[in-house]
Amino acid sequence: MFETEIPDTKGARTRARISEAAIASFLERGYADTTMRLIAERAGVSVGNAYYYFPSKNHLVQDLYERVQREHAAVAVPLLADERGLVDRLRIVFETGLATLAPYQSSAPGFLSAMIAPDSPINPLSADSGPAREMTVSLFREAVSGAQHRIPADVADLLPEALFVAYIGLVLRWTYDGSTRHEKTTRMLDAGLHLLAVSLPFVRMPGLHQTARELLTLAAEVRS
Repeated sequence: MFETEIPDTKGARTRARISEAAIASFLERGYADTTMRLIAERAGVSVGNAYYYFPSKNHLVQDLYERVQREHAAVAVPLLADERGLVDRLRIVFETGLATLAPYQSSAPGFLSAMIAPDSPINPLSADSGPAREMTVSLFREAVSGAQHRIPADVADLLPEALFVAYIGLVLRWTYDGSTRHEKTTRMLDAGLHLLAVSLPFVRMPGLHQTARELLTLAAEVRS
């Protein structure tokens, strides 16, 4: 489910080399100052060859998104195997997600500037970002489905999509968090998980059940 592709053909190796060159340039120069020509030169291929594998710089960003999510899952899934509490499992997904993003934090503000527009193809809520987004939602889905809880099934089904939106908000806070060891982001996560832990038992109550469904549905609709 969360396997990392191993380049085993000349084409796959070339594609991987271009991807690595793009990531290195994003980290050194930032998103805005990285061009396909620079990526091609760094990868040792022609510009035409670079465009053959990645039709635009945005496609390379999407490739990076998917790579990060594969790395995220590779760290989180083994940890989830040893935990059954829902809130603790969600904490694992949130914390390992931020840890996986750590190498890219210096260049994250540049990406945010480019992705902030609703119609930006590299916006994490855009249709272009669908494959990478689904990887993260699947990880939250695994965290919820493998937990011991008494949440109504319909609420549990809606929760992963809403958690993805919460995750994007947490990443945004983390990106600009200049506090020591990201203490402000940690406090934000702690508060959110505490609120979730306090609220979830009440979801079984008939009146609150419908309200919870509506709120989760609205949260998930942010991505559409």
